[in-house]
Amino acid sequence: MIYDSARWTATLAGRRVLITGAARGIGAALAARLHERGARVALAGLEPDLLGSVAAGCADAPWWTCDVTDRDRVRTVVDEAARALGGLDVVVANAGVAAQMPVIGGDPAVLEQSLRVNVLGVHNTLSAAGPHISHRRGYTLTVASLAAVVRLPLLGAYSASKAAAEALGDTLRIELRPWGAKSGVAYFAELDTDMTSRGFGTEAAAVLAEGARGAMVSRVAPLKAGIDALERGIARRSRRIVAPWWVAAALPAHAALQPLLDRAVQPSLRRALEIARAEHAGLTTPQADRAL
Repeated sequence: MIYDSARWTATLAGRRVLITGAARGIGAALAARLHERGARVALAGLEPDLLGSVAAGCADAPWWTCDVTDRDRVRTVVDEAARALGGLDVVVANAGVAAQMPVIGGDPAVLEQSLRVNVLGVHNTLSAAGPHISHRRGYTLTVASLAAVVRLPLLGAYSASKAAAEALGDTLRIELRPWGAKSGVAYFAELDTDMTSRGFGTEAAAVLAEGARGAMVSRVAPLKAGIDALERGIARRSRRIVAPWWVAAALPAHAALQPLLDRAVQPSLRRALEIARAEHAGLTTPQADRAL
């Protein structure tokens, strides 16, 4: 597809957008891109210094520290963002965490916090945003992952949480239809972000990839590929947003793809699991008052 920034600028200009997880990675880059296209952005996240810097680059956009697992805080931030922008047209539920976790012998706290942030946090965001975006220009976007439908070892906690987030986004799409609003889900493979380098840049993951000779995962794609896709998708209020391009084919083909991936990882899987059970891999974003 030819990238036409002028087309998206015309469509996005004036849109009132709240982005969670906006301190770094996808959220920060998306805020900068949408601001560049004329949207009015508001930001929420956990890291105030980083949030302030992102906001400064977006013409001093309003921002709030917000733990998305805190339902009352999320509702307050969403309501305040709506007041600051004079309403909301788009809410991007982007806040998320990841860490490797073998199902047997892994740290259950990784699963618990992944579910709190990636599922309950998404629900808190979408639920609070619902009344504000229930209009004909309204749109919510849940940032899921290719891992929501394609499973890899060590990613059980992440895949489970993103599959649940996908279900919430799809269900909301149906429930918003009477008001003319829309809801989309974004599916990314590995993009060049902190989540990829910090969450999956472990010894166990390296051993797994080496044994599979690169067959089990794609090469890390530039962050720009994801931001370009998000820009187009938000402008169109798309049901599905994917990056890199080949994820569009992987989604419907996942049933056939899964057995191939299962076989590809076998040569080094036992060793990788042994390493992972002894290796501490913290969550990708520091969590307030959490040990992980």
